[in-house]
Amino acid sequence: MTSPDALVRVATARGVTTLTLDSPHNRNALSTPLMTELLAGLAAAVADDAVRAIVLDHTGPVFCSGADLKETAAAYASGSVPAGMLGDVLVAVRECPKPVLARVAGPARAGGLGLIAAADLAVCAEEATFAFTEVRIGVIPAVISATVLPRLHPRAAAELYLTGDTFDGRRAAEIGLVTAAVPADALDDAVARYRASLVKGAPKALAGTKELLRRPAATDLRAEIAELATLSTGYFLSEEGREGVLAFREKRPAAWVPAGD
Repeated sequence: MTSPDALVRVATARGVTTLTLDSPHNRNALSTPLMTELLAGLAAAVADDAVRAIVLDHTGPVFCSGADLKETAAAYASGSVPAGMLGDVLVAVRECPKPVLARVAGPARAGGLGLIAAADLAVCAEEATFAFTEVRIGVIPAVISATVLPRLHPRAAAELYLTGDTFDGRRAAEIGLVTAAVPADALDDAVARYRASLVKGAPKALAGTKELLRRPAATDLRAEIAELATLSTGYFLSEEGREGVLAFREKRPAAWVPAGD
């Protein structure tokens, strides 16, 4: 059970764990306590065999305002800032073996954009706003670039990183930051459709597909195809592969699909 004073709410239903950022008093800023709870929630979802996918959600009007600048200012006396843990969070989301979907109903800034980019899928409200505001406070979007830059079109990245200008959900979809932007009143339906699709995937196949998506570009095409053919054969011959093919032939849900989906 989630503690009443938790900064990240955890709920699991029908194969999906939802991790809800619940620190609206500071616009869901990425404080050390919030990031600690988020990492714990991700680890628990990964360890739960019943969980097929993870949704990142939020309370309040803001998805995530980025680094907790109050905490950062207080840390100056020690000569360090809590940026390292943000890197841990981005790695945990990006390398999570289960699909991660971000539901973005409101603004996101700086580190919050790194979190969105780390997710496999992200759906936002068209009215949501975004900005890489780092240069305007004298810093650079360094850590989040590991997840953001592979998503963005290069010209858009240069424009938005250097200007710090605000852009909306439609632009976020156009440049690759999010998967889709929909009207605010259609956001929950869009998220529900993705949830329903994700839980139909076989757990090991989903994890393997995520690894496939992270593969570097091939330098030797023939060698790459040979390796991928061997990989494909292994999945077809696996327990999941055999069950999936049989379920398709028998026109029934595969064994891993939660009841009711």
